[in-house]
Amino acid sequence: MGKALVIGAGGVAAVAIHKCVQNSEVFEEICIASRTKSKCDELKAKLDGGKTKITTAQVDANNVEELIALINEVKPDIVMNLALPYQDLTIMDACLATKTNYMDTANYEPEDTAKFEYKWQWDYRERFEQAGITALLGSGFDPGVTGVFSAYALKHYFDEIEYIDILDCNGGDHGYPFATNFNPEINIREVSANGRYWENGEWIETKPMEIKRTYDFAEVGEKDMYLLYHEELESLAQNIPGLKRIRFFMTFGQSYLMHLKALENVGMTSIEPIEYEGKQIIPLQFLKAVLPDPASLGPRTVGKTNIGCIFKGKKDGQDKTYYVYNICDHQECYKEVGSQAISYTTGVPAMIGAAMVMTGKWNKPGVYNVEEFNPDPFMEELNKWGLPWVEDFNPVLVDTLPEDTKKPELVR
Repeated sequence: MGKALVIGAGGVAAVAIHKCVQNSEVFEEICIASRTKSKCDELKAKLDGGKTKITTAQVDANNVEELIALINEVKPDIVMNLALPYQDLTIMDACLATKTNYMDTANYEPEDTAKFEYKWQWDYRERFEQAGITALLGSGFDPGVTGVFSAYALKHYFDEIEYIDILDCNGGDHGYPFATNFNPEINIREVSANGRYWENGEWIETKPMEIKRTYDFAEVGEKDMYLLYHEELESLAQNIPGLKRIRFFMTFGQSYLMHLKALENVGMTSIEPIEYEGKQIIPLQFLKAVLPDPASLGPRTVGKTNIGCIFKGKKDGQDKTYYVYNICDHQECYKEVGSQAISYTTGVPAMIGAAMVMTGKWNKPGVYNVEEFNPDPFMEELNKWGLPWVEDFNPVLVDTLPEDTKKPELVR
């Protein structure tokens, strides 16, 4: 069917590459490229021998000319950007220059500002349209599957969706007092920022961790969850007509929050450079270097994740509620692909999104978020490739839960 160039060789990339190899009918060839070629070679050594032909390359994803040269050499049908969000724009520039389809799992954020939004990537819309190529943004789980869930709910169960709550629960335990399940730098920037949600056409800002609820998650149990800002809120607020409010909640344990508060208090989560022994260092990048690598958590993480969306709206004039979610087992993921469920739940949809573009099911020139395409084939693929979904037509709504006033003091 075709060839993909995968940029990145971390935890999410490893899962996506495993899945590309399993889906060899679509991915006949893949080239794995990263700044550290030895990581790419390790993945190739693990996965060689199947029907998918695997090659590797070294590339600096911050360097547009290097990227262009590699794309021209490999001639892929799609570039799968599984590197860092800081590199989205250079990779998009290289795809434009070579007229190659593009996909990623997270929106662009500048390295020197703790801010992520779609504006920078949406600015490429006309150029991708004129070049006749597709850019698929945010094909991970959240963003990604949560957007597909929203499009599916609207298509099949609602005339209009008024309220969406996205609930991201990780019930896993890795045994460390403090570690992050994905890139520590991105994770800590996300969690320590102010919360935001969209209501009645405007953004409402909250202090970090200010809004807390306790939710009883299927197969995980009761967990404390906190309102955060997450990028899919921005695109779904635009792409789901008639929406009155959309929020995002993520679960955190007390140990994680205590450690994060202490690290914030001593300045270790700062992205402002400081001078140390004549060198400029960024505290958060130093912290990332001393924390456990998320890719190393797989063998020691037990428990499950439960991520999904609760919808409230109208169908045939009647009030309707609907909850669709996926449950993923950390140990099962590790047995299958050598990775914990956080990487798995992002890597599988990355492969599916790329396959949607490569097979022409999701293929129109321009820059799009996942919810702008037909959700049905993607939903089918989720069941096929390891992320089966569950439906609940009478869910407990977040607004019916008592407000929790014992909030951690996680304010800068």
